[in-house]
Amino acid sequence: MKQHTVIESPYGPLTLVAEDGVLCGLYMTDQRHRPPEETFGAPDDTPFAAAREQLSAYFTGELQEFTLELRLNGTPFQREVWDQLTRIPYGETRSYGQLADALGNPKASRAVGLANGKNPIGIIVPCHRVIGAGGALTGYGGGLPRKRRLLDFERGTALF
Repeated sequence: MKQHTVIESPYGPLTLVAEDGVLCGLYMTDQRHRPPEETFGAPDDTPFAAAREQLSAYFTGELQEFTLELRLNGTPFQREVWDQLTRIPYGETRSYGQLADALGNPKASRAVGLANGKNPIGIIVPCHRVIGAGGALTGYGGGLPRKRRLLDFERGTALF
């Protein structure tokens, strides 16, 4: 059974989705690959207390590593990529190629990029920390301006 709620954040409204009480989605407004609203289940705040608390602490700079139980629904390869994303330290970045190397498949940077783009739990599974090989900002389901703001925030260089 799925439930969802919408919370406010410095990056706009975030839709949290839980399946059987476990967080399985965090989606931004106008996010690419955002599932249809009708798949989010009934509105219900009940399963999201810990996620709200940890996101609030993250947005105030008090939390750098999430400890939420997550349900990452995807292919085995996608789940491997998403696991690698959770290993990128706060305030740091990795390239698609570096992630492919970490997975033991240096030629898989394009596949890593596709899996990264389908990450169902943005911010908490930090796909915003992945950049192009030359350091350029590339693709982000929530939009490049949000990606820049998240990276600047984590690096302590945000102007607002």
